[in-house]
Amino acid sequence: MLESMRNAAQGVVGKAIMTVVMGLIIVSFVIWGVGDMLRGFSASNVASVGPARISAQDYRYEYQRTLQQYQRRLRQPFTNEQARAIGLDRQVLQRMISEAAIDAETSKLGLDVSDDALRAMIVGNPDFQDKSGAFDPQKFAGLLRDNDLNERFYVAEMKKNALRQFILAALASGLTAPKAMASAEAAYDGQTRSADTFVLPASAAGDIPAPSDDTLKAYYNDRKSSYRAPEYRSFDAVALEPETLADAGEVSDADAKAAYARVAGKDPKYGAPEKRDLDQILFPSQAEAAEADAKIKAGASFDDIVKARNLKPDDIALGPTARDAIIDPAEAEAVFALPAGGVSGVLSSQFGPVIVRVKSITPSTVKPFAEVADDVKRQISAGRAGDKIQALHDKIEDLRVSGKPLAEAARDEGLKTISVAAVDASGKDPSGAEVALPARAELLKAVFASDVGLDEAPLPTRDRGFVWFAVSKVEPSHERSFAEAKPQVEAQWRAEQVDKALASKADDLVKDLRSGASVADVAKSVGAPVRSVTDIRRGDKASLPESVVAAIFREPADGVGSAAVPGGRAVFKITADKTPPVAAIDPAVKATAQQLDEAVRESVIDQYIASLRRSLGVTVNQTVLQSAEGG
Repeated sequence: MLESMRNAAQGVVGKAIMTVVMGLIIVSFVIWGVGDMLRGFSASNVASVGPARISAQDYRYEYQRTLQQYQRRLRQPFTNEQARAIGLDRQVLQRMISEAAIDAETSKLGLDVSDDALRAMIVGNPDFQDKSGAFDPQKFAGLLRDNDLNERFYVAEMKKNALRQFILAALASGLTAPKAMASAEAAYDGQTRSADTFVLPASAAGDIPAPSDDTLKAYYNDRKSSYRAPEYRSFDAVALEPETLADAGEVSDADAKAAYARVAGKDPKYGAPEKRDLDQILFPSQAEAAEADAKIKAGASFDDIVKARNLKPDDIALGPTARDAIIDPAEAEAVFALPAGGVSGVLSSQFGPVIVRVKSITPSTVKPFAEVADDVKRQISAGRAGDKIQALHDKIEDLRVSGKPLAEAARDEGLKTISVAAVDASGKDPSGAEVALPARAELLKAVFASDVGLDEAPLPTRDRGFVWFAVSKVEPSHERSFAEAKPQVEAQWRAEQVDKALASKADDLVKDLRSGASVADVAKSVGAPVRSVTDIRRGDKASLPESVVAAIFREPADGVGSAAVPGGRAVFKITADKTPPVAAIDPAVKATAQQLDEAVRESVIDQYIASLRRSLGVTVNQTVLQSAEGG
């Protein structure tokens, strides 16, 4: 199969066919997942879907594979109890039942997928391609290996996936939401309002008497859970990153020029290769291709052949293509020897004989060395630093194996140790300040998945570096006593009293506005400046605080109101309300229609699968299911 895929990846025509089938494979992976593979059957079944059976072995494999994915993401054990708590077992089983129902329907309808189509789908998957867009057997094998799959089972499941997508695509194709719904939704989103507003500052609340301890204790007791201290962890970390070792000044001009010569005109950063906008006609036989070639040589145009074969523009368009995107050297040579507007003779490709037309030529562009020299040197330096990083990594690991603490091992190799006294899972210290960390998200997740005394493997970083860490202390989450929480309790109590006082004062001002007073006069009475804001939309975050925008759209078109804002309370009067005419929101209608259409299609697919399941009948053996889960 791999050899067939290599062959399928050759040639200009192959590229076009891959493009046609890519939509299907991408949708397949999105809905069903690249890892929803490798299923077998055994005598014990966890469920039946009509005549189909979901074996315990089949379910166990899928459940364990999904469980392992969670463990890898969380970097900590994920037990069956935790999995059941979030419904993972039910999700896996329900997905498998739905797949079995669709498989039964595809079998009933006699649907099938050819080996050639499967080959094209796999070769066209970007996950299996190298930088040039060619199928890479090593990437293919590696991804299967990483997902505990083998080629034979992957291809078999790929076929099932394709059939599922064929039937679902046929079902949902052409389904749309009512146009009136999209227009109404777009009009709602496009509605704008204008308002005059002013802010009552916190000082307008007046003096708030100091609370007694009894008042604060009662306030604390009503909200104890909100005063819990999060879990804090102390740890040392050592970062080994390319930028700390790279030195572009060490790269000679000669080395930089040699590297530049290898990539100039190929790497987009340093220019672009020549590209040709190509059309091609694929023929089912050599005889038909030769006949078309003879007609062209006798005076017929390329378009005449296209018309005679009832081909559409999309059927023949390859688009702008670089020389290295054409794998076969002879094919590339023939295509790139043609002038603009030129038509080739019959060329051989892995998909059959073709005739190619060059619509236009975009010449190559190359940036001069002087313009990119610094960047080239940085790239070379970073690459060399990568070699140094691996050597340093090995030295530090050897020192750790010999029993040296992380900080000492780092010091011996000239690296700085970052000592974190206390940090919570969100990366904040006890004062609430953000703690600066290398590979922040990954390191925090790993630190909180580890424990004191554990010798953890270093974390690889995106720039090919490493971060070591060692947890030295764990301070569990605990309920703060009243004495510990008192400053926070008093601050929150006082803020709440200020909010209440401002809300009461704002209510009085709103009554004045409703009675006919002008915004200018009411604002002047409290010494606040007036701000006029126009054309506010729902969800607008730039013009006004979100709380004020939401309040403005809750009121009638000429209404008044107030809303809490940081540091005070805003009072407003709506001065204009506009809903754009349909012509003005046409682009918005189209965008909204696309979203609604997708929602309709998803809903119909869900109903269809539910109908299949009802008609086939689904039974679940809970005893076998629990045994398969290991519970």
